[in-house]
Amino acid sequence: MKHPLLFAIPLVLVTIFPARSQQVPNATSPDSPQTAMTPRQTAEVRADILMARKEFVDAIRAYNELLKDEPRNAEVLNKVGVAYQQLIDLRRAESYYKKAMHADKTFASAINNIGTVEYEKKHYGKAIDYYKKALELHKDTATVYSNLAYAYLEDKKYPEALDAFRNAIAIDPTVFDRKGGGGTVVQQRTTTDQGLFAFMVAKSYAMAGDAEHAARYLKMARDDGYKDFAAIAKDPAFSKVIKDPRVQEVFTVTPAYATDHQKPGAN
Repeated sequence: MKHPLLFAIPLVLVTIFPARSQQVPNATSPDSPQTAMTPRQTAEVRADILMARKEFVDAIRAYNELLKDEPRNAEVLNKVGVAYQQLIDLRRAESYYKKAMHADKTFASAINNIGTVEYEKKHYGKAIDYYKKALELHKDTATVYSNLAYAYLEDKKYPEALDAFRNAIAIDPTVFDRKGGGGTVVQQRTTTDQGLFAFMVAKSYAMAGDAEHAARYLKMARDDGYKDFAAIAKDPAFSKVIKDPRVQEVFTVTPAYATDHQKPGAN
């Protein structure tokens, strides 16, 4: 069943985990012992190009040709799952992710990706479990921490969400700036409360002393209807950045939805 949230905010694909399949030789490198790709490697590269072009149906067909000879290739199984998820076919996506995980129980990409499917089905507890499992395999992974934060947020576990957001930012301060691209790891970007999400991210950046990002997400929180916007100026979590002109500028505009007692500076 198609999930409406997937149409609201696209998923982001990134490559963050080490590749497990044989590396493609660099034909242009003078140090390379091999000057040409094998037919098998060429076929996968062509399939990857189809994915990058968002020709997902053709990519699935090409990957499945590879799977005829390598039915337990976890990387290729995971790529098919990603393609199906981009086509909003969560049932088949989950099936291929699980095949990849069963083929290689330590393949964190597929484990994370199953979590994103559970998230889209609103099974937030299950999503959290998968993200935690992926993090046990690769602890310093900003994308998975980001996904974990989203799941905690939707599950209304706000302290845990804040910790996960902070961990994601500590590893990669640009984790929420990604606009998409090729890759085999799905980064979740859907939420039922965009204002609350923006506030939590702003708070995480503020606690890290990053005024630029804090101001950017405070503006988003303001414009997306975060209910307690006026109280932010007195929140100790923002003490490191509250005097920064970029942050102060955000408070010069009163949200259209604010009542008199919610306006910045009101008693």
